[in-house]
Amino acid sequence: MTDRTVPDPAVQAVGLVKTFGAHRAVDGVDLTVRQGTVYGVLGPNGAGKTTTVRMLAGLLRPDGGEARIFGHDVVREADAVRRRVGLTGQYASLDQDLTGMENLVLLGRLSGHPKKGARDRAVQLLRTFGLAEAAGRQVKTYSGGMRRRLDIGASLLNAPDLLFLDEPTTGLDPRSRNQVWEMIRVIVAQGKTVLLTTQYLDEVDRLASRIAVIDKGRVIAEGTKGELKASVGAGAVHLRLRDTVRRTEAEQVLALTLGAEVQREPDPLALTARIDNGDGDGGAGAGDGGAAGRASRALAELARRGITVDSFSLGQPSLDEVFLALTDRRAGPASVGSGHGPGQGIEKERAT
Repeated sequence: MTDRTVPDPAVQAVGLVKTFGAHRAVDGVDLTVRQGTVYGVLGPNGAGKTTTVRMLAGLLRPDGGEARIFGHDVVREADAVRRRVGLTGQYASLDQDLTGMENLVLLGRLSGHPKKGARDRAVQLLRTFGLAEAAGRQVKTYSGGMRRRLDIGASLLNAPDLLFLDEPTTGLDPRSRNQVWEMIRVIVAQGKTVLLTTQYLDEVDRLASRIAVIDKGRVIAEGTKGELKASVGAGAVHLRLRDTVRRTEAEQVLALTLGAEVQREPDPLALTARIDNGDGDGGAGAGDGGAAGRASRALAELARRGITVDSFSLGQPSLDEVFLALTDRRAGPASVGSGHGPGQGIEKERAT
């Protein structure tokens, strides 16, 4: 018997498939998004994120599988789905020569609002997102962050229950990104649901309650931040030496005592290793005392050899490290945008 007290998921996708000729852009994606949450979708260039969002929003017809939005089938009940969702793409859909107010009123009228209703809704959105003072200015005079906030506001004209945000902060400066993040928090605080695709790892770290990692059209990992971090190792060891001359020797000691691959950081004094709890056959020291025990023995061995460590930490891997580990397992480094560190971006997916 169905439990009527449990609301339908905002998004329920099972085996979602989309092909373009011989290319399988989305290859059996499963997603479940609870109502009233921010759900993050991460993936390298060409992973299928945008194509998945377009199918869920009713803009593309799936070639296989099924998807429901608040219990409505995206194919058979497309009109009901469109009434519940809003979509903001990677690029603003605003008329640069119109004012902020004129843009929202025009889009409201096109969406079926009466003239007064469209204006009232525009005033409300401009006030909510801190744009009331700029309402009478042409959009071409707005900063990038102001334009993005106005564009997201336009997606909320019909008060959708689910908002798809496809890389909403791409190209914005840190201050503007923070403004958009605050908007997203306001939207969710009002009981809405947000599905967010992004090229910024720190964005999902700050906003999303659950995260799906997509690669080559498939969900390769899904869970909370803590679950994803635990899936690639119990901890990440970071240490900084006092003497660069001892770096190679320290690297060898860590590899032996931790039973893990050691990475050299750009800082010539720094080394990093990601370690698990030793359940497998990870080399010398694996399976003996867990991550903390092996880290302690590594420090002791470094001290015994007279290698001075100025700083040391053992913590969960960062989301950057999680993302690299998960995608490298499938396809190697070529599938990941080059040179990104904490707070930097993965290469953008080409629109398909």
